[in-house]
Amino acid sequence: MNNFFDSVDLLHRALDVQNLRYQVSANNIAMSEVPNYKKQYVNFESELKRAFDSQNIQSDFHMNATLPGHFTSEPARDWHDVEPRRVTDWATTANANGNNVDAEQEAITIAQIQMQYQLLTRLENFQFSQVDIAMKKI
Repeated sequence: MNNFFDSVDLLHRALDVQNLRYQVSANNIAMSEVPNYKKQYVNFESELKRAFDSQNIQSDFHMNATLPGHFTSEPARDWHDVEPRRVTDWATTANANGNNVDAEQEAITIAQIQMQYQLLTRLENFQFSQVDIAMKKI
């Protein structure tokens, strides 16, 4: 990530992900008393890391598949194609009614999301202020 446009694009996508996380956590709180409801969360950063890692692999080794059952090497993944995913936690059950939402933990998660959103907006403002400074010097 070495240019202004990629940085701003990534910050914009991160803001969208935080917005989705807020919606998911708010929904979890709203459903905290519904029997057998399973909480959800948003997975984005781990998939984004995998995409960045796949671009950083500098290897001349490439496997060609000659038959359908053969293993192939994965091509580099473009980070622009990574989308956030809602993931349902089916593995845990916290309440006797089968619901696994902890409303207090979700409230803490919402506070964290709000702080991260503020940080991301400040980072985006900083990116644009740098452009503004550069334009004034010209």
